[in-house]
Amino acid sequence: MASSQSLTLISKCTIFPDQKSILSDLKLSVSDLSMLSCHYIQKGGLFTRPHVPIDSLISLLQCGLSQTLSLFPPLAGRLKTDSSGYVYITCNDAGVDFIHASAIHIHVHDILSPTDIPNCVKEFFAFDRTVSYDGHFKPILAVQVTELADGVFIGCALNHAVTDGTSFWNFFNTFAEVCGTGARKILRVPDFRRESMLISSAVLRVPEGGPKVTFIVDAPLRERIFSFSKESILKLKSKTNDQKLICSRNRAIDRVELMGKQSNDPLKVVDGKITPLKWLRNTVLNTENEYANPTVEISSFQSLCALLWRAVTRARKLPSSKMTTFRMAVNCRHRLKPKLDPYYFGNAIQSIPTYASAGDVLSRDLRCTAEQLNMNVKAHDNAIVRRCIDDWEQDPRCFPLGNFDGAMITMGSSSRFPMYDNDFGWGRPVSVRSGRANKFDGKISAFPGKEGGGTVDLEVVLAPETMAGLESDSEFMYYVLGY
Repeated sequence: MASSQSLTLISKCTIFPDQKSILSDLKLSVSDLSMLSCHYIQKGGLFTRPHVPIDSLISLLQCGLSQTLSLFPPLAGRLKTDSSGYVYITCNDAGVDFIHASAIHIHVHDILSPTDIPNCVKEFFAFDRTVSYDGHFKPILAVQVTELADGVFIGCALNHAVTDGTSFWNFFNTFAEVCGTGARKILRVPDFRRESMLISSAVLRVPEGGPKVTFIVDAPLRERIFSFSKESILKLKSKTNDQKLICSRNRAIDRVELMGKQSNDPLKVVDGKITPLKWLRNTVLNTENEYANPTVEISSFQSLCALLWRAVTRARKLPSSKMTTFRMAVNCRHRLKPKLDPYYFGNAIQSIPTYASAGDVLSRDLRCTAEQLNMNVKAHDNAIVRRCIDDWEQDPRCFPLGNFDGAMITMGSSSRFPMYDNDFGWGRPVSVRSGRANKFDGKISAFPGKEGGGTVDLEVVLAPETMAGLESDSEFMYYVLGY
């Protein structure tokens, strides 16, 4: 047995699908290829301790995982690059890692009670800081089950070049369904077809040894969850939509440049500076158009993003002339025409960056900021998605994830993901947590609140001094505390 400060490794084995795969190799899409430089996704659920012996629990989860892998053959495969440079998932039934660990000195409240997310959570996931390109010679998936004093944590590390959040949670919830009910027939059948324009003939050239992450992995950071009740969210949305001030049509914040997530993101990072490609330099959304209607209703989530953008900008104490960026991830499955299947398996994401000077973000009312986010989300239609893909094909590249100029915020995940719609047989999770993957100053992840009904949890990662400023921001904390 091996041990660390907080965790003891009990066993590790390889789990294989209980049926042989008949699925052909799946070519990585434009959206997939760009994630080869990102860490594996690390997400999991914290559960109360089931009233069954731990050996029986481990056996149940191993059997259920084997059955689930037969429904998701790519997860038991490996990446491969052919002689032409195209990257595929070969569904060769090579298996996934299954780890049983113990941390019985840790209680559920030890994870939920601290203000900051405790470091022990990072140990609940395999493939720590593993880059997705490594799926060429490592499993695409690893499941770690960690016993706690009064609970259990089920953590999944899944290659980000193989799945996005939609596909991740479809797998995780199917895994739970199979374990909890024994059902082999599922309603959310993944669509493995590779027939959309996301599949490209362009070749991504990677450096020898594979791509690397583009942010400093050991930078000092603080990480905590800010929870927003249904009442607070409604109050915030009401304030945003009730504000009557119509922003000046010539304000600098109106310069909105539309790009896709680095899977299709038309910008380059050179010497730490962000350079939009030529076709984007003059992209301006005219406030005369339909997207800039001042009477349009701003969504709850856009209101929350605008609140966060203002508060983090204040906490960073940026000069008013400093250009800031708020990047929002979007699902492109329903944006493309023809639409992709809602359970299309793989990455089908882009992100929408909105730019504004710090002075504009802080001097204008909440609605003005939220309107810009709203405009970008509405404008990101089939034509924009396709334009971003076309641009990527002209210059294939990986996603330079990070905060390159000290003024960026990246919103990932989604409060609409069904993170609590899973029951392995003894109840739903009491909380959802993530590992160390892809975290840097300004990385925000949206989770649904456990209570549902429109509650939202924001997992916020910031430099320590910025986090302290956010915690003392009266406007932001008013909605966190609810008073």
